[in-house]
Amino acid sequence: MGKNKKENLIFTTLMCALMVLGMTLYNVLLIQGFTLSAVKMIAIGYLPAFVIAWMLDVFVVGPIAKKVAGRLVPHSAPMIRKALTISVLMVGGMVLWMSLYGAWTHVGLTSELGSAYVHSLWTNVICALPLQLVIVGPLARAWFMKMFPPQRTASQEAAA
Repeated sequence: MGKNKKENLIFTTLMCALMVLGMTLYNVLLIQGFTLSAVKMIAIGYLPAFVIAWMLDVFVVGPIAKKVAGRLVPHSAPMIRKALTISVLMVGGMVLWMSLYGAWTHVGLTSELGSAYVHSLWTNVICALPLQLVIVGPLARAWFMKMFPPQRTASQEAAA
């Protein structure tokens, strides 16, 4: 989304922070319901989940999603098509990894890990895809555009 590495990193961090917040709320409330212990779990679990998700986003899932999207979407396609393709691929990759992280933090390295992981895959994709496409993606893009407004060209200035 950004014009340079710094802006890309800021956008990635913003998107990741919002997705982790949304998914942490969803998963803790799904398990705990609305309780005081749920608020405590969210507060304690957010930062480690964010760090893991950010590293996966920047170093693993993001590069792969962008590479695959580059092969799936023609270079001449509208930017929205590219952004939506990357978003869907990112959700798929992040759900695979973060569901494993969530299952591991919930049941540990026990015999229940496999079934907890499979269960969390389904419950997480149900939330993560609409969360990304309908709420977090548009919100993060709007905030980012306020922080880094697009530069107007001379012809746009003259037309205004």
